[in-house]
Amino acid sequence: MSETDSTLLDQLRQIGALKSGHFLLSSGRHAPEYLEKFDLLRDPRLTERVCRRFVDAMRDRRVDVVVGPTTGGILIAFEVARQLGVPAAYAERRSGAGAAREIRRGTTFRPGVRVLVVDDILTTGGSVRETLAALKPHEVEIVAIAVLVDRSGGAAEFDFPMVALSTLELETWAEDACPLCHRAVPLVKPGTTTLPGSQRISPA
Repeated sequence: MSETDSTLLDQLRQIGALKSGHFLLSSGRHAPEYLEKFDLLRDPRLTERVCRRFVDAMRDRRVDVVVGPTTGGILIAFEVARQLGVPAAYAERRSGAGAAREIRRGTTFRPGVRVLVVDDILTTGGSVRETLAALKPHEVEIVAIAVLVDRSGGAAEFDFPMVALSTLELETWAEDACPLCHRAVPLVKPGTTTLPGSQRISPA
């Protein structure tokens, strides 16, 4: 499919990143679909093309630096910054359970620098809020928040403009109300096993 005749979700389905099945989300709820972002991020050329959509959306907003949270947000932030010709920075989590994020490794910002915050998948907005909190001690101006996929259903709101390249309406259920459990469809916990349809890296 070309860039002009397919949506981003079409592309993600095509490469197997948007999967159908029975998945246990990090929230504890069950879902019939799951987006494995690393099936996209393993493909540098496709990631470059997808990130160009962020760049096109932000060309008139004068972005000085792009900031993303670890882990998937790092790759997107780097690629968007590369295409915009500006620096990238990263909000890393401090050690310890439930620790906040911070801008580390000697990264500093000029006062008034204009920041674009990017992330991969928006569900509750937690990673984006932690990134905004990490930027708060710095004298920066947040230009916008941009995400690859918004699957929050509109529940995640911020005090800054937000751009989502795609929106995924995803129905989820508590375990005791899950129709897939009732049909005995095997439950998969992403991150602990290889998901069906995942890409394999093979020698050239």
